[in-house]
Amino acid sequence: MLQRKSLPLYLVAALLFGVKTYFVYRFIFDLSIENFLQEIILAINPFATAVLFFTFVVLLKPVRQIKYTKHLSLVMTLILYFNVIYYRSFTDFLTIPVLFQTNNVGDLGSSILGLIYVTDLLLFVDVAIVYYLSKRVAVDAQPQFKGMKFRAAGIAIALVMANFVLAEIERPMLFQRTFDREYLVKNIGVFNYHIYDVALHSKTKAQRVLADGSEMSDIREYVSEEVKSNQESDLEGIAEGKNVIYISAESLQSFVINKKINGKEITPFLNDLIDDSYYFENFYHQTEQGKTSDSEFVVENSLYPLGRGAVFFTHSQNEYNAVPEIIGENGYSSAVFHANNKSFWNRDVMYDSLGYDQFIGEQSYNQTPENTIGWGLNDKAFFDQSVDMLKDLEEPYYAKFITLTNHFPFELPEEDQHIDKYDSSSKTLNQYFTTVRYMDESIEQFFQKLKDEGEYEDSIIVIYGDHYGISEYHNNAMAQFLGKEITPYEHTQLQRVPFFIHIPGHEGNKVISKPSGQMDVKPTILSMLGIDSGGDIEFGTDLFTDDVDPFVVLRDGSFISEDYLYANGHCYDRESGEKLEGDQCQPLQKKAQQELDYSDQIVYGDLFRFYDFQNGTVAD
Repeated sequence: MLQRKSLPLYLVAALLFGVKTYFVYRFIFDLSIENFLQEIILAINPFATAVLFFTFVVLLKPVRQIKYTKHLSLVMTLILYFNVIYYRSFTDFLTIPVLFQTNNVGDLGSSILGLIYVTDLLLFVDVAIVYYLSKRVAVDAQPQFKGMKFRAAGIAIALVMANFVLAEIERPMLFQRTFDREYLVKNIGVFNYHIYDVALHSKTKAQRVLADGSEMSDIREYVSEEVKSNQESDLEGIAEGKNVIYISAESLQSFVINKKINGKEITPFLNDLIDDSYYFENFYHQTEQGKTSDSEFVVENSLYPLGRGAVFFTHSQNEYNAVPEIIGENGYSSAVFHANNKSFWNRDVMYDSLGYDQFIGEQSYNQTPENTIGWGLNDKAFFDQSVDMLKDLEEPYYAKFITLTNHFPFELPEEDQHIDKYDSSSKTLNQYFTTVRYMDESIEQFFQKLKDEGEYEDSIIVIYGDHYGISEYHNNAMAQFLGKEITPYEHTQLQRVPFFIHIPGHEGNKVISKPSGQMDVKPTILSMLGIDSGGDIEFGTDLFTDDVDPFVVLRDGSFISEDYLYANGHCYDRESGEKLEGDQCQPLQKKAQQELDYSDQIVYGDLFRFYDFQNGTVAD
């Protein structure tokens, strides 16, 4: 038995958990340390949080303290470990809305297994120690109720308050910067961050109840003065009456375009397509935790995704003014083709809200062991089978195709690998190039079948990468491939994804270098179709006009303008990547936050229910 003079079990558990959490922060989350104060804070907050949580034990009778301590040790470890798994995939931390997306878990399969390492068992060693000690500890060695609860609670609260004060000194207005989850975790710890996230979630849920539509006046004025183009595009109406085909290219980033592995082009078809299309070489994805669903939301609405969770889950029954609904009012039929189940990302609900006529999902496809890779039907079979169903749509149609094969963990049978794997320390990056090449071949075959079936000539084809495929977790391998260090500037540049607008038979195609993003797709395509969206509320701009300065805002507060790139609190020259001293980025930084706030107000408050889009006025 552990004797009376031994440390109480709850304190042993708190110290062990604090050490483990600090290890996770430094070596798994790899939280960046920029100064000595940050180092102190990072060392304090794991122990402050652990002591606070475990100190609640003193409120219990000694016989129940042991049970509470060992169960809490396990529960907190599981919460920490779930964040580890999520971080490895997304370089981000869990939020309450993400936890509500549980119906996605069943489809993750090998993706989750690829994120679990044997060495992760070390993260449960302290739990095993606590459970072992709980069998040997004497009940009377535990802290007694009288007096002890006040001293223990006082010490725990003092530690947490010291942590918060230092955090506010190091990062003023920390709790106003809710989009920067890494800073929150780094300064207050993952568990206090989760408590804060719960409070924030409750607050945002109340916004819809309190909204009355008056907020739309300021938003409408901002969009009219700062975003809307007053210039007629050179391509306005060029695609009027044509079919529109979107290809949402899973996890496709721009760094693969015109690059080779061992002398072989990674994307030979897309490289050639540049010469016959409008290609935007500085086009950025603007997604957050919703990934593919976020890209769909941004492209269809020209609104920002939420900083927490996925709009497709949290606000799927809002009023929107999305492209499918708009073009439906102009005589188009619409459909989404995706060989996945209808409930993934809550698409069966959200697509109704966006105005799609139909969703052609996995049940419409013939899947066999021979044509299935990773997440489901391989891209070649997907496109081949889809064209037959595409022909049944009433013309003109608006059709979106969402690919699957180039998805983490980027697995591909050897016989389908037509380019060598890369050689680096990252298995994920090494395999990524083989699945990208496979997708490139699939898109080429899709183009050919569209031609063979007579669906090509009278269509415009839009191809865009939906989000990044290689996260910050693989920065060392990416630095090797690119031949340069991954600074915050380079990390932001890696958020560029390919964007093609291909118009069969059209002359004048070219590479366009101005900064652009997924937010700009909606106004650009509607303009090309000759559909007036003058009364709309959107934060993107027609890319074929030039009377509005380019401005691309990412969900984490980073932005790219004509001259500057702002990331991780630093201002850079956009062209050279040189870090700039001074406050050149400050005015645009405020503008970026303003746009994010306005978009959030629309989504959280469901403000479009108060807006008349035909007249561009707030409805009575």
